[in-house]
Amino acid sequence: MTASGKISIIPFDSKYAKDFAALNIEWLEKYFVVEPHDTDLLEQCEETIINKGGLIFFAKVNNDIAGTFSLIKTEEGIYELGKMAVSPKFQGQKIGQQLMQFCIQFSKDQGWKKILLYSNRILENAIYIYSKYGFVEVPLEDTPPYQRSNIKMELVL
Repeated sequence: MTASGKISIIPFDSKYAKDFAALNIEWLEKYFVVEPHDTDLLEQCEETIINKGGLIFFAKVNNDIAGTFSLIKTEEGIYELGKMAVSPKFQGQKIGQQLMQFCIQFSKDQGWKKILLYSNRILENAIYIYSKYGFVEVPLEDTPPYQRSNIKMELVL
């Protein structure tokens, strides 16, 4: 199945909350473990992300949710890009890159200062994409929000 020209990026709707959780649990369980902080964000995304000034977007291909990401407000004008995932059946179609382009343009349109993210170096494809779009490595806090994090990156807008 190809996604040529049929991808739309849509904002959060509570009917997609289960897709948000499922897409992320899939990759977390593949590479790591689902941490308590993940569970809070994924299972209660409206309370922990949306209601605190954050946003969630989805890549939709025809009627399927193919990918997702969130922008979690950390302080005024600074957001954490988190919970970015693309369904395995849609990987290799540059959906992650389309989500990234949308994320950066959306953030610039909001007049935000920067986007930051936490990742792990074993996710080489993700790190490559972040770097390609201008994210640079910055020092990681002593106690990052995720135990699996061993790299922090940011993009000054």
